[in-house]
Amino acid sequence: MDISVKAIKFDATEQLHEFIQKKVSKLEKFCSDIRKIEVSLKVVKPATALNKQATLVAALPGEELFAEKICDTFEEAIDQSLTALEKQVARYKEKQAKK
Repeated sequence: MDISVKAIKFDATEQLHEFIQKKVSKLEKFCSDIRKIEVSLKVVKPATALNKQATLVAALPGEELFAEKICDTFEEAIDQSLTALEKQVARYKEKQAKK
């Protein structure tokens, strides 16, 4: 599984990159069909609370799953987005099992 991280208009720390790699790689436990995951990080409305946006796009055979969350920290946004993606992956696997 290929994981790419894009920080839009800022430089993400190495610690944040490691956190993302560690968390996102756990998705492979749920589904081995995931080919690629793109993570985009962005600061929206600077100087306010809830201004860290994380967008995750997972590429699977014949389907693309998407989750986006805005929170106080990038770590929290990543966690919540992954939770949403896990639910989508579970539904994807159910659909594949019925075929």
